[in-house]
Amino acid sequence: MAKYVMQEMKNLHKEGETLLYPRMVIDGCCETEELVEMITKGSTLRKGEVMAALQLVADGMVSMMAHGRSVRLEGIGLFTPSLSLKDGKEREDTEGDSPRRNAQSIEIGNINFRAEKSLIQDTNSQCSLQRQKGDWRCNRSKFSPEERLSIALNYLETNHTMTVGEYEQLTGLSHTTAGKELKKWVATPESGIYFKGSGSHKIYVKR
Repeated sequence: MAKYVMQEMKNLHKEGETLLYPRMVIDGCCETEELVEMITKGSTLRKGEVMAALQLVADGMVSMMAHGRSVRLEGIGLFTPSLSLKDGKEREDTEGDSPRRNAQSIEIGNINFRAEKSLIQDTNSQCSLQRQKGDWRCNRSKFSPEERLSIALNYLETNHTMTVGEYEQLTGLSHTTAGKELKKWVATPESGIYFKGSGSHKIYVKR
């Protein structure tokens, strides 16, 4: 049975108001070998065969995405490569004063994933939730920095822009911490996140 807590986050539409949102408690990570063992139980497939098939799928995805294509796995979702500047490379600006970036200064910075609705619906149909005792609300993010970055990139894949308040709501960080972490991502080219505007009008976008 999966556990959940109610997490405090500020209402983006009403300043000073706090709302509670449900958040699943992630209890560890199922690694490839464990997943394969579960798949092969009660089937005629051997563990080595499934492992080999998964590797072939991964290799095929690499080849397709390296050629500029997205990859959709039926029942799983859509994988889309995104670009970023290599470390130490200056961004090209619209005024033409900066050096023009060529292919040697750009690389695949991330692979964005968007789950298919059927994967979400099937997971939901098998999920039985129970509220975690002794931790009825949480005002700190339970996501790791890497998970928060992935959440932000997935959000920008469909929404194109993001504010500090939206990042705060997505990750569960306080407003101040959310702003500091976004500045950190901006200063890290491989994060895939940059900004437009300034002050209260600053928004965050994909590089």
